[in-house]
Amino acid sequence: MFEDLEPRPRRDEALSALRREDLDSYSVEDLTDRVAELEAEIARSRAAMDAKRAKKSAADALFTFRP
Repeated sequence: MFEDLEPRPRRDEALSALRREDLDSYSVEDLTDRVAELEAEIARSRAAMDAKRAKKSAADALFTFRP
């Protein structure tokens, strides 16, 4: 009921945490895995952007009136 009163986390909070993380304790294998996970997240983000663009294009086509 009161969860709407809680402050929302900032959108860039997770990215900021990634940038601040100390990488010295990671092994080369760990860093390789990390890069693979980040690349997968980039691909997921790009797919979401493409889907949003497609929806916007479809909506624009539907609501564009040509006399």
